[in-house]
Amino acid sequence: MIVLALDTCLTACSVAVADGDRVLGWESEVMARGHQERLAPMTRRLMEQAGLGFPEVDRIAATVGPGSFTGLRVGIAFAKGLAQALGRPTVAVGTLQALAAGHDGLVFAAIDARRDQIYLQGFEDGRPLMAPDALAVETAAARLAELAQGRTPVLVGSGAGLLAGLFPAARVVAAEGCDARQVARLGAAGQAGPLRPLYLRTPDAKLPA
Repeated sequence: MIVLALDTCLTACSVAVADGDRVLGWESEVMARGHQERLAPMTRRLMEQAGLGFPEVDRIAATVGPGSFTGLRVGIAFAKGLAQALGRPTVAVGTLQALAAGHDGLVFAAIDARRDQIYLQGFEDGRPLMAPDALAVETAAARLAELAQGRTPVLVGSGAGLLAGLFPAARVVAAEGCDARQVARLGAAGQAGPLRPLYLRTPDAKLPA
């Protein structure tokens, strides 16, 4: 199964194409903004380098949040448009799930949501221990301590450093964005369905009165 995977939810733009467990191509570029301008040419170049035509893609996987409101909409819109043009199914992948993928044992994926909040989700060997949530830093720390039960987890994501003091021996993995190669793997195993953005709080920007 050929899976084209996209991530634009955080401060990177990442694209991968895989055939089962075999990665055929991968590209990632750190960027705070500009995903809309970079995503299409990056995807086209990656497919050319992999020696594939777009009609050979079997499904399209995309991260759907939480993350940047603008970024996740860019990725979802692009994936939807491409899927419609090709007549292919889409698979939604949670950003926190994608961050945790590839790490064994107890893993907490944490994104710095600003405003003294963290987007948080815990996993054990890939199995979710909690639903993704937006929590105050103190509340997130208490939730981690409760779920860890004295064990030392892996902390991954831009919010990992905010929680590292709880677990001095923890392995902290900083990440500007999700690894699209992991998004492809999750997309191959996931249930096909519509892409809907996962918002855990309202946008910071407000419409003028």
